[in-house]
Amino acid sequence: MAEPQPDVAPEHTTNGSATFSLENILNDKHDTIEHPTAMGDVATGPAEGWDEEDVDKPPIEGYCIECEDQPAQVLCENCSDAYCEVCFAAQHRKGTRKRHAARPLGQEKQNKKAKANNGTAVPRSSSSAVSATQSLLGTNKSNGTTTNTSTTVSGTSTPATSVGPDVDDNLMKVDEQAEGSGDEDAEGELDSLSEGWQRIVGKHTTNGQPAVGAKIGEWFVDRAKFIPLRLTLGERKYLRLLEAALSVSEYTDKIDTIGFGLSKAKRIVHQIRELCAIMSGLVLAADYKQGQELFQDKDFESNSEFYQQIFELGRRHKIMNPEKMRTTYGKLIYLLQDSQSSDVKDLLNFSCVRPIKTVHLVLEEHDAVDLLRDDLVTVATKEIYSEGRSRREVQKDIKAKERAIETLSSKYARNGLTQEKVRQCLYSIGDNHAFLRVNRDPCDQMIVLLKQHFHPTQAKDQKSSLAIRSGRNGARLSHDHSKQYAYVLQSLTLWREILHDMFHLWSLAEQDLLSENVPYRLRDTGQGLNRVQAAPKTSRMMHNILHKAQTSVGTWIGSSVIHMGDHNVPNALMFIDKYTQIYRILLPICNTLRQIPLLAEKPALRSYIDDEFGSVDNLVRDILGDFFRHGFDGSGADNFFDAGSCIDGRLTSAWNWCSSLEKKRYFHVFLLTGFVGFDGEW
Repeated sequence: MAEPQPDVAPEHTTNGSATFSLENILNDKHDTIEHPTAMGDVATGPAEGWDEEDVDKPPIEGYCIECEDQPAQVLCENCSDAYCEVCFAAQHRKGTRKRHAARPLGQEKQNKKAKANNGTAVPRSSSSAVSATQSLLGTNKSNGTTTNTSTTVSGTSTPATSVGPDVDDNLMKVDEQAEGSGDEDAEGELDSLSEGWQRIVGKHTTNGQPAVGAKIGEWFVDRAKFIPLRLTLGERKYLRLLEAALSVSEYTDKIDTIGFGLSKAKRIVHQIRELCAIMSGLVLAADYKQGQELFQDKDFESNSEFYQQIFELGRRHKIMNPEKMRTTYGKLIYLLQDSQSSDVKDLLNFSCVRPIKTVHLVLEEHDAVDLLRDDLVTVATKEIYSEGRSRREVQKDIKAKERAIETLSSKYARNGLTQEKVRQCLYSIGDNHAFLRVNRDPCDQMIVLLKQHFHPTQAKDQKSSLAIRSGRNGARLSHDHSKQYAYVLQSLTLWREILHDMFHLWSLAEQDLLSENVPYRLRDTGQGLNRVQAAPKTSRMMHNILHKAQTSVGTWIGSSVIHMGDHNVPNALMFIDKYTQIYRILLPICNTLRQIPLLAEKPALRSYIDDEFGSVDNLVRDILGDFFRHGFDGSGADNFFDAGSCIDGRLTSAWNWCSSLEKKRYFHVFLLTGFVGFDGEW
């Protein structure tokens, strides 16, 4: 029996491709269907996706052939291609290209100039390959002089590790010099571990400030450019209004969908106006006088400054508190992303976006940046903690901090910059130190524990081995103990570097998301419809951080691919969301390990630990060993191609380990220490 024919014939575009009609959605020929554009109209050109590159586009002369957005700095002698320093070290010199030699482009120009003048080129020494590699990772040539570069962490410079062409994949030879042998006593071992960690990432304090001897003032100046200003009491009232309005809004449900009717631009404008109307109503309910002013002209454009301020408060609060606004921030940033479209701006008649108010911006407006270079700023922003300290010491630090704050606030107060505003800036810097302690320092603690218990010189039995094999216990990688040790060390080092510069990364991520020149595509990434958008600024910063981490550890194991703007990490918002979760993984583990000795003080629990695990030390080693093995084994992806050792895959494996914690034999120990989940409050 013949199937009934549809009432409406399928439509086609001028180039022969089928449009986004209902019949074409339901049939099997999906390759010929055109996706609607961002403004709701049907595309007229050939279908293109995020994974389709323009192979006919010629490289820009004078720029890196790999990233195409940075000036070329070195020339690969084997491939005759020009690269920037980061791309050559992180992308090109892999696998069989490991021994490729390179020379700075400036040297090539000097050779050509000498050849033109004298008829002969400047001779190069036999060690040019090694010197060129060292110039990539350890020196910069400027104006005929050679200066040593360094890796800057927490404002302190540490010499970069030179990686030659014959670098061995085993990192242990480097670590042995800094950490000593496993036969030393516990105190000497911890001292050597501390020295080894300082060798890798530089001197720093627990509150994120640079150590003595560093250029403290310049560190604070650079850092303050990305530290948002703490919200005042009055601003927090408007923040609650924004969160209330976003919680009842159905913005993403109505915009990020394949629907018909109004064009997407008109739907976006309608939803933005509706959200602004909700906020105006809440303002009227909270403050009748101010609400009357908003409703006086009944014109959203005349109140644009008020709405910009409200939206900026939400963005600023989220950056300072990543654990807040977990469901409403994504809705807010997508709304602002759509509002940046030229069509939406024309219909809305105002912009919803304004720059984030940072500490440096406030001080710069009032010509008070010298506050950040004052010697007292270290004392005024120092985070005070009570662990392992007497009450007298804590009170002494509190009084010193209060005196420093009052001195600075009275010294730098001026017209337009009140003492309260100066205090607000100092408190904001202190909030940044608190963020680093909670988010970054667990990475430091895990690195120390890794070196303390699993250094290759101490691995004497099977329980101490971190070796994994693909296909066994869900692992997707095959590493021996030394290789897995180095793999975990470099992953934790990379996470530490990312979290140290998280505020900077967040600022760049918002610039990419809210860019007027970088549109997004609504695509099915396998996890529902997502906004796939390139993030060039965030990606570039991540490559710089990766290059810094690779230089610190001396070698790199596994893939160095950074997913950005693809089906794994659709946009910069997803990237930020992934890496702000690191502390949710590491902090509960660190808290549990810290409380295990306290549990052992109770006779009944000590008996349970001895019977089940042998000793407290064995219990700690079992937890750490299982995490270092199967939290970094390449597992956790939906398919084989997305699994492995890429930059984002390491975090995926860690989350996969967290999801299986209740199946571990030491899970009851976690519960005894107060563990409620990796998404709980500690």
